[in-house]
Amino acid sequence: MHAPAIRCVVALLGACWTLPNTLLGLLVGVVCLPFGARLQWRGRELALAFRRMPWRGAGGALTLGNVILYTSDELDSPCYTYAHRAGERREAVISLADHERAHVYQFMLLGPLFLPVYLLCGGVSARNPFERSADRYAQSGRGWWPS
Repeated sequence: MHAPAIRCVVALLGACWTLPNTLLGLLVGVVCLPFGARLQWRGRELALAFRRMPWRGAGGALTLGNVILYTSDELDSPCYTYAHRAGERREAVISLADHERAHVYQFMLLGPLFLPVYLLCGGVSARNPFERSADRYAQSGRGWWPS
């Protein structure tokens, strides 16, 4: 079997493994369609994406399985790293799309275990190794798994 075929099979298995998370993301996105959310396929991220999510006072994005929910018009936009937002002096600006792609890969590996493990690791915070590795991946294109 050739490398592209192997990658396709692995991606399909990962998508099946994280399907409960993906269904949750689809439910949230579909509920928000009447309130302005718009659906699109993001092939590079291996995800369905709902843009213009109507979350007041919240910005950024949330990934659930193979679904990315975000508030802006463009996923390919700059955002600050978690370390920068926590006051650390590090590389500050990354691509939101690259950061969320790392979370898609993390979900595909851990499947239904991702959310509990993510929360046990600190949830949405700069100290969460899943967030730090997603930032690292967005900066370098490598290292989407926590090390």
